[in-house]
Amino acid sequence: MKQILIIGLILISQIGFSQIKEMNPSSTRLLDLGVQGEKDFDKNQEAGMIVMQKMSDGTKFDDLTKEEKDALSKVDETMESYWDIIGGGCSWYCGGGPKEVSASSYLKSQGENNYEPKNAHDSNYKNVWVEGVDGYGIGEYLLYTFCGASPRINEIIVVNGYVKSKTAWENNSRVKKLKVYIDDKPYAILNLKDIRGSQSFKVQPIGNNDRKDWDVLKTKPDWTLKFEILDVYKGLKYDDVAVSEIYFDGLDVHCFTKGTKIQLADKSSKNIEDLEVGDLVAYMDFDNKTIKSAKIEKTEKVVHHGLVTYRFESGLEITATQDHPFRIENKGWASLKPDNSAQYKGFENINKISIGDFFLAANGTDKLISIDFLEGEQETYTISKLSSGDNFIANGLIVGVEELKD
Repeated sequence: MKQILIIGLILISQIGFSQIKEMNPSSTRLLDLGVQGEKDFDKNQEAGMIVMQKMSDGTKFDDLTKEEKDALSKVDETMESYWDIIGGGCSWYCGGGPKEVSASSYLKSQGENNYEPKNAHDSNYKNVWVEGVDGYGIGEYLLYTFCGASPRINEIIVVNGYVKSKTAWENNSRVKKLKVYIDDKPYAILNLKDIRGSQSFKVQPIGNNDRKDWDVLKTKPDWTLKFEILDVYKGLKYDDVAVSEIYFDGLDVHCFTKGTKIQLADKSSKNIEDLEVGDLVAYMDFDNKTIKSAKIEKTEKVVHHGLVTYRFESGLEITATQDHPFRIENKGWASLKPDNSAQYKGFENINKISIGDFFLAANGTDKLISIDFLEGEQETYTISKLSSGDNFIANGLIVGVEELKD
């Protein structure tokens, strides 16, 4: 009787397991981090910052030497450290991210190194979470807690193993299979490759889908994502299982700040926060190089932090999220985060904005002279669907309509 019961339990377990979808990474990116790379990064940043200070003191981009322009091109203004995963400026995290990261266990600190769960979500390749039980940590987990209003997730990115060096990665064990739970309910199993790099898994939007009323959205309860170790790749030296980072990308993050002037079809303007569905706005018809009108069909509002302000030679400035597309002379559409812009219709393969670019405006062009990264939270707004056209005019500049892909 006991044997029959055990067999029955095994069969039930297998049936339940088979009903959970298994997912393979949709894309991967190998990492080659090391001491020399950090030295090169610091050298390039220092040289570029000297040039940026020179421009802040009044030197125009066209007056820079070729060497100075080359130095400027090697600077990533969004990165403060060689080990940054996301960098500063705006990303999906402008609108939120987890409020807490915890774990079932973690390895005790060794010297200056700690292995706490927060390391698995600190945007730093150098730090790592290591489970703290004997053996290979099967059943141990990381738990991410989100507030109800957090932007929805449509991509999970895993940086597997101790990636700060090739030796650390090889010596420590890595995860082979991660079981994902949403609010403690099984959702999927992530099949991880044994690579020193990041692995992306595209998912259907996770989070609260009803986002029409911001005041109601803020009252929604917290929700969680749990990542449980099911299987591992064994390390050469240690059975400790390491995860450098699990982070996210997603929806509901775009926009301009309150007070941005939107050109209407009748050539008047309206603050972006006052726009309504049905308003007629101006947009540029690039085929005929004329200004036409389109009806607003959908707008968005969300609270962001980490916004960016673009400043121009004419004195014009505009504050936006880093993935918002702008029309650039000789470049077409561009943003500071082209990869993030790819979630919007028509902006799958756009260029990156650089200081010195000429932004298209309703009445000509304007040269970008500086980029500032802002602290604090602000309410932001955008147009996400028009009756025609893929752009509108904000503070005189041609900007893209961020309509999410179906």
